[in-house]
Amino acid sequence: MIAEIGAAVQAYQRSTEAFDDAVGRRLRMNPTDLRCLDWLAESPRSAGELSEATGLSSAATTTLLDRLEKRGLLRRVRAGDDRRKVQVELAARGRELAAQFYGPIAAEGSKLLSRFSEEQLEALHDFLVAARELTERHRARIRD
Repeated sequence: MIAEIGAAVQAYQRSTEAFDDAVGRRLRMNPTDLRCLDWLAESPRSAGELSEATGLSSAATTTLLDRLEKRGLLRRVRAGDDRRKVQVELAARGRELAAQFYGPIAAEGSKLLSRFSEEQLEALHDFLVAARELTERHRARIRD
């Protein structure tokens, strides 16, 4: 069963990547740009956080943010408590595109999850959190 779950996870990862690739082609956007918007859909971030998340240098992150800002997909806003700090957030157009492309799959995914018991959902959640932590540890190992 462990091998079957591993194979299912790999197949799911490939399917998710193929879906993101299709969205990227439709939006004429490279995978890193799309990943940046994905991080921002979760919450506003600093440029440094986005640099860490994407694995880009500071200069490359600035270029990425300039490109996405020019397309109207994100905006830079000054932090209220410290005006020297800048947060990056999705602009209205970025939220519209996220809803257009990812909204239907998120809605259907919620319906899919509703057929599982609370105990099964907790086990799935625990697995996903642990698997992400595992992946991040190995990402750091490779990067370092």
